[in-house]
Amino acid sequence: MHAEIHRKGNGYLEFWNEYHLCTLTTLRPDGHPHVVPVGVTVDADAGVARVITRKSSRKVANVQAALPGQARVAVCQVDGGRWATLEGTAEVRTDAAAVDDAVTRYGKRYRRTPAPDPERVVIEITIDRAMGHVDAPRSKVSDAAA
Repeated sequence: MHAEIHRKGNGYLEFWNEYHLCTLTTLRPDGHPHVVPVGVTVDADAGVARVITRKSSRKVANVQAALPGQARVAVCQVDGGRWATLEGTAEVRTDAAAVDDAVTRYGKRYRRTPAPDPERVVIEITIDRAMGHVDAPRSKVSDAAA
């Protein structure tokens, strides 16, 4: 398991496996943040988070505008008093194997497989920081969704 996530305890990873909408923050070329709702999957063993999206999206353009290895991003999810944020560097993956793997992971977490899309790519985030508080009681909304 990736050290940053492991230090947060088992409850932290369990929270990232629950059904929650997340946000992805990327930086525009002028440095302003761009925050959008996304689905996120976390591979703790590899220390990677993944977001599937279309290659024409602003978030992809923001990642690609950064110098290689310098696209700083954050993904976050909130449920009542519980929250978790993962920070790292992002790259856009376009190869079919990476996209198929990310779609499969998304399907497992969100209990639905998105329709095929030839424009789909993956924003792959190498995690270097994990923050959050997941010990608060689950919200009534997440209890109803479970």
